Amino acid sequence: MTSTTEQFTDASATTLLRFATAGSVDDGKSTLVGRLLHDSKSILTDTLEAVEAVSAQRGQDAPDLALLTDGLRAEREQGITIDVAYRYFATARRRFILADTPGHVQYTRNMVTGASTADLAVVLVDARNGVIEQTRRHAAVAALLRVPHVVLAVNKMDLVGYEESVFASIAEEFTAYASDLGVPEITAIPISALAGDNVVEPSAHMDWYGGPTVLEHLETVPVSHDLTACPARFPVQYVIRPQTAEHPDYRGYAGQIASGVLRVGEPVTVLPSGRTSVISGIDALGESVDIAWAPQSVTVRLKDDIDISRGDLIAPSASAPATTQDVIATVCHVADQPLAVGARVLLKHTTRTVKAIVKEIPSRLTLDDLSQHPNPGQLVANDIGRVVVRTAEPLALDAYADSRRTGSFLLIDPADGTTLAAGMAGESFASQARTTVQADEDGWDF
Repeated sequence: MTSTTEQFTDASATTLLRFATAGSVDDGKSTLVGRLLHDSKSILTDTLEAVEAVSAQRGQDAPDLALLTDGLRAEREQGITIDVAYRYFATARRRFILADTPGHVQYTRNMVTGASTADLAVVLVDARNGVIEQTRRHAAVAALLRVPHVVLAVNKMDLVGYEESVFASIAEEFTAYASDLGVPEITAIPISALAGDNVVEPSAHMDWYGGPTVLEHLETVPVSHDLTACPARFPVQYVIRPQTAEHPDYRGYAGQIASGVLRVGEPVTVLPSGRTSVISGIDALGESVDIAWAPQSVTVRLKDDIDISRGDLIAPSASAPATTQDVIATVCHVADQPLAVGARVLLKHTTRTVKAIVKEIPSRLTLDDLSQHPNPGQLVANDIGRVVVRTAEPLALDAYADSRRTGSFLLIDPADGTTLAAGMAGESFASQARTTVQADEDGWDF
């Protein structure tokens, strides 16, 4: 007979990897993704035939694999990636959700969207150009979003004669930069996405490289999805009160467990009210269970009748987060309209949405050198900066470094519902080695 612990361990295991690709314009991101899909036999026949037909019309001898991800007309016409393209594929060893993100500076916000839930980021570099400004920008965004694994794919090695010294120099420079940002794991792989070298199959041209191919690394990288290691957080989505003859007194709180483990009999605190109770029951898939864990969707019943509504957070009393009305965070501004000091916004955190005011914008991050430009006054599209937001009601907010799910939030325009910024509570980077630069009288930083 399988014990509860064994059942829990088996159920929490996963074979899913979420990863994002990033890199400068023309570094070959879409071609790499196309090559991955093509060589891993993850493309439907009719899709490949359509790509071959379009490529032939353009006079190309071989299929343009970039067309497999560049779905917008403007992307195909210009040969660039504009929006995040999501692709789902699988091998015998793992399932994948891939986000192919744009390379242009003005689409930095799109990269933030694609990498926000990623377990791994593949940053491409053109072997002819080496580490450039946009490479550093994407490494900084990956570090800011706490992506635990970063792969440096040095592409177009065929155009530099597959020289080991070129690869080694680029890998050394990037690794030093990313490590300084606090990226915990960096793997460098020399590839040619166009020719297929070291993407799915090992390259016959680089016998000096003894590491994994891109796909092999994606299949074997140890990615922890163990949300149960974090303190339990249960944002309430809906209150269930059937009030039927069969269930006259039933009162349950439905939602998805954001992190941790909930157990029947465990003392809990409801936030932001601070009221306490004990879990009297947990219902999952129509059955009562003694234990539930992230990311299961369940209904929790409490021993005491407490005024609980959508947006409240249930957490074990021993590890309940503190509440605050002063949110200090890093945000990536994603709207075309600026975010200025004094702006009235809505702050959405898990299932809770509250009114808020932007009290301060202490600094704007200069991604080129990671310096902080002080007191910019406002943030514009694609800017990343520190903000202080005062909320009308208390929030039970974790630090983003502790939980990417309960440490993140959105700032929303109350007038039309437009998302203004994506926020990450707490410190910006794992490594806080950069200092703030002083602005001159005209407000320029050097």
